Amino acid sequence: MLAIKLKRIGKKGQASFRVIVAEKRSKVDGRFVEDMGWFNPHNDKFKLDIERINYWIKNGAQPTPSIKNLLKKKV
Repeated sequence: MLAIKLKRIGKKGQASFRVIVAEKRSKVDGRFVEDMGWFNPHNDKFKLDIERINYWIKNGAQPTPSIKNLLKKKV
């Protein structure tokens, strides 16, 4: 089962995240299917590819709670 989730990047103390589609039970730093945007919690900026996110949701991918919150901010 696929999930839309955050992948942590950046150095210690300056984390930022990539929005990815990956297998739900896979490791966070493991392989992923597609990269669909980014999120920086330090300045609360983010960029999402809404068309691709909607495509994956229609095809069965489940967004995590943190991704659901980002989508609510976007709309």
